[in-house]
This record gives sequence, C-alpha cells and structure tokens, in this order.
Amino acid sequence: MACKIFTFLLLSIAFTRFLTPATSQWLARLLGNQGEWEFLRTSIGISAMHMQLLSNNKVVIFDRTDFGSSNLSLSDGRCRIDPSDSILRTDCSAHSVMYDTQTNTIRPLMVQTDTWCSSGAVLPNGTLIQTGGFNDGDHVLRKIVPCEDDEGCDWTEVPGYLLHRRWYATNQILPDGRIIVIGGRRQFNYEFYPKQFPSPNNFLNFLRETTDENENNLYPFVHLLPDGNLLLFANTRAIVFNYIQNRVIRSLPPIPGNEPRNYPSSGSSVLLPLDENQPLVIEIMVCGGAPRNAYLSAVHGTYVRAVTTCGRLRISDQNPVWEMETMPLGRVMGDMLILPSGDILIINGAGSGAAGWENARNPVLRPVLYHPKEPKNSTRFWVMKPADRPRLYHSTAILLPDTKVLVGGSNPHVFYNFSGVQYPTDLSLEAFSPPYLAEGYDAIRPQILYTDDIIGYNQSFSVIFKVPKFLKLGIVSARIIAPSFTTHAFSMSQRMVVLREINGVLPVVSFGALSISVFGPSTPQIAPPGFYMLFVVHAGIPSSAVWVKVQ
Repeated sequence: MACKIFTFLLLSIAFTRFLTPATSQWLARLLGNQGEWEFLRTSIGISAMHMQLLSNNKVVIFDRTDFGSSNLSLSDGRCRIDPSDSILRTDCSAHSVMYDTQTNTIRPLMVQTDTWCSSGAVLPNGTLIQTGGFNDGDHVLRKIVPCEDDEGCDWTEVPGYLLHRRWYATNQILPDGRIIVIGGRRQFNYEFYPKQFPSPNNFLNFLRETTDENENNLYPFVHLLPDGNLLLFANTRAIVFNYIQNRVIRSLPPIPGNEPRNYPSSGSSVLLPLDENQPLVIEIMVCGGAPRNAYLSAVHGTYVRAVTTCGRLRISDQNPVWEMETMPLGRVMGDMLILPSGDILIINGAGSGAAGWENARNPVLRPVLYHPKEPKNSTRFWVMKPADRPRLYHSTAILLPDTKVLVGGSNPHVFYNFSGVQYPTDLSLEAFSPPYLAEGYDAIRPQILYTDDIIGYNQSFSVIFKVPKFLKLGIVSARIIAPSFTTHAFSMSQRMVVLREINGVLPVVSFGALSISVFGPSTPQIAPPGFYMLFVVHAGIPSSAVWVKVQ
C-alpha cells in the first residue's frame, strides 16, 4: 500500500511537469521495476519451436515431427502415417497446438509432414501460410485459417507446392499481399506464394556469397523497406534488393567485427518503428550472435562466449554507417521484439555456444529492454528480472494483444529429453510483463473504447479511448504492430508503424472519453495489407490492442 501511495505521488509530480515516455521510464527505474514473469502452463505437450499469433487471439504453435512422440495425443483417435519418418511411421501424438490466449487452453492440431526449421507468414485475410521443413516436409505448403469455431480449424497441406527445398528459409509478406520465401540450406534463390507462372529464374547470388564453412547465412534477416524493396542481411553483409527485377539496388557496409549474425551463429534483427509523423527514418538493428568459429568449437565441446554487440544501420542515410553498441549481456539465440511502447525487448538465448543440438551453455535468463530513442551515450539498455527457466535452442517469444510477451520452447536435443541432460526439453509457456504493465501505471493506462475495424491507406479514422485517472494528459499516439512468425531467434514480417496524427487529442462529449484522429498507413510498402494490433500509447504506457484490418 505504501508503495502504491509513493508511486501515485511520483506520478502527480510528473504530471505537473507534463508526463512523457521518458518520465515513465525514469519512474520505472526509480521504483526498481524490472518487469514480472507469470507461469501459464506446465506443459502444452510440445516444444514451442515456431509460434504465430492469429487475429482471433489464438496462437499456432508447432515443433517437428521426426523426433518421437510428443506428450500430447491427437484428438479423436487420429494418427499420422508417415513411411518416411526416421523414428515413428505411425504417430498418434500431436506436434502442433492451438493456444487460446484468453482461456489459457490448448487444442491439438495435426501436421502430416515434417515442419522442422520451417517458416511462415500471414496473408491479408488472416490465413497462416507455412512453408517447408525437413525430409518429407521440405517442399510442402501448409495453411491454417483462423476461425471462431475452434474445432473446425486445423492444418491443410499441399505436398510438392514449393519449387525448391525450404529448410531454414525466411518469409516476408509483400505490399501486394504475396509472400516471398527466401533461401534455406543450400538454396540461393527465392520464390513466391501464390506461385508465379511462368516460374522466373530467381537466383540470388548474395546468398551464395555469404555462405561460409558453417553456413552462417541461414534464416537470413529480411525486412520490407518503405520504398518496396527488401533489406537482406546474411552472415555479416546486407543489401537492398529489388525482388521484382531480381536486382541488387545497394550494397551496404558489412557489420563491424566480422562476426556472423545468422543461423547457426543466431543473432537477431528488427526494423525499428516507422513514424509517419516525421520524415521517415529507416533503421535496422542487429544484436548478438556467436563468433565465426563458435559452431565448430561447440560441436567439439568448447563453448565460446556470445557476441556482446548490437549494430544500428540507418538505411535512409545516403551513406549509412553502422552505429555499434555493447549489450550488458552477450547473447546467442535471443529473440528481439518490438513492444507497443516502441522499445525493443531482447529475450531468451544463451551466453556461450551456438545454435544446434547441445551447442549452447550459460542460459541468459534476464531479458533486456532497449530504448532506441535515447541518446547513444545514455542508458539505452535496461536489464530485466530473470526468468526461472532456460530458453535455449528452439525457444520462441511473441507479443500478445494484452502487451505481455508469450515465451515458450527450448529443445536443445535431438529428441524429447526431460531428464539426464543439463538442459531438459521444456514444454511450458510463460508470459513476461514489461515494466509498463506495473500496477502503478494503471491510473494513466489508456483503454480503447472504439475504432474502425477496417483501415484504409491514407484514410482518416478516430480512436476513442479513456484514461482512468489523470491530472494532466501526457503524450498520446496510435500505432499498429504486425504479429510476427517467430522461430530460431527471428520474428518474420514484424513491424510497427506510428500513425500520422491529424489534430491532437480531443475530448468526446460522453463519459469523459477522448479521441485521437489519425491517418491509416500511407502505402502498402509502409504497412502491407492484413491484420494488425492497434495500440494507443499514453506517456509511454500502452493500452491493450484491438485488431484492425489494413486494406
């Protein structure tokens, strides 16, 4: 009680000086707020190797099919018959689940082919398209359609749909609603869903050039840029690529240090939030990874310390230069997520080793919050409260509509090993609550009351919201975040757009509600069509999201 009173007094003082996001961060640090962990489920029966949030607030989670029975049976007596499976030809266990974020329940789903180290993206209509994998799954396309009648939703598969073997490939949604599938092990090319006819020769020499003895260019980092081109980062190098003309537009400087950042060195990357209220700054960030020989060293039992640096590259500059920073904790296999506050969360992973079976040690239990708008020499990094459970190889994290982060997985073994190993397979789910969810901020936390379900490009609309208690209104903005397909330390198609404000915040006549009027994204290159989580952020404190469809 005394803490709540103290917090209220601090907030009151802050409001007299006009509350800002920086003030909220200062208060959180002053109060020692390092976030909170919440245990959701002891087991979902499978390891969360891949995760995708759907627009019905359910999460599709799956692992791989070729390492024995999971701890969850398929429903209705179903079994997967797979003569090519290396372990079980008849498997009556599930390797995928539908997780309901609102009821904390799961339902088994049935995949027919091996999804190991595959990729995915969501179509504008909300359908998850999932591509590739291993063995009999490497040319397969899979779909799952979100539906309210949960029993009717399950995987459908199209064998042989992909032109090339896609194992460790990356997907990205495009401005025209198609999905591009790039790379994969020993695949120096790309293709599209839906297919192009006739099929073009989509050879991409950049992927061949960036392959080294450890293939440190798998799961290349791919970001859609506001001019419609793609930023591709693989190993240590980056290019701007025109996928329509199959042409490299710009070769960007390599990241300093000559340390690879892609699988199996497995750093991570984000496109920093795009703010349409100012001249557009386009900047990527790459953090962590493992030194060049870390993978081979780990295979032979020596676990090299993970990379401690982050690099930021402003693509919108005429001659971009990497700005390097040192993280408080070195990290390999860490996930990077854009939070609705605009901060970047770095979570999961290990302090030494590399990706792959048994290849990592020293789990990094503490997430790190990064404030990209703070000056470089200030404290941009903020270490959070430690988790109880290691999240190593094949762990994942995604942002949820309630602004928490769902965390699961960790299967650093060839099979499901729950005992007799240093880091057992983990089937649990947890949620991490960033500092903005602290109870002390409830008085200033916005709540969305109403907005349009469908948002047009460059079309105005209003968001009606309320703030429970405030002495003086702080800075308010509206922003959208695309839910990402997350696997192997990279969140595919992740992006945030801060929407252009029209006339500030205005009162609404009834019930003390407020209204902010904004424009939808300027172009499909800024925000491809599809479902987004819309947040209102007041003084750095976000509301829960409502789903909107940009079209």
